[in-house]
Amino acid sequence: MKTRYIIGGAIIALFIGIAAFSLDNSKIEYTNLQYAKDSGKRVQVKGVWHKNDGSDYDSQNNMFTFTMKDDNNQTIKVVHHGPRPNNFDIAESIVVKGRIENGIMVADHILTKCPSKYEGQNGEKVKQSGV
Repeated sequence: MKTRYIIGGAIIALFIGIAAFSLDNSKIEYTNLQYAKDSGKRVQVKGVWHKNDGSDYDSQNNMFTFTMKDDNNQTIKVVHHGPRPNNFDIAESIVVKGRIENGIMVADHILTKCPSKYEGQNGEKVKQSGV
């Protein structure tokens, strides 16, 4: 077998290995706060803003903090080094992407799910006229 075929096959195998490794490291799983605490991994946690504890935005340090409650009713303080999401106050739920460090969720991203403009007051779907 020719040497260039062996070298070419090795290079292709190397790139496939690098791609698989990169893909595995880039996936972020949805989980709850307990698993996030136990694993120490970067995860996504769905929950709601625990309004009783309020929220705070420190404009000097560009840091937004609030308390989040997950689907299992566990709460945690969330710190996000970035601005407060525009629609945070009206969000039905939030998804925080980040890692728990020293008992605090350090968020890379905060995603908000807001009430649909296509739902009525009681959650029923509203018919749209021709748009």
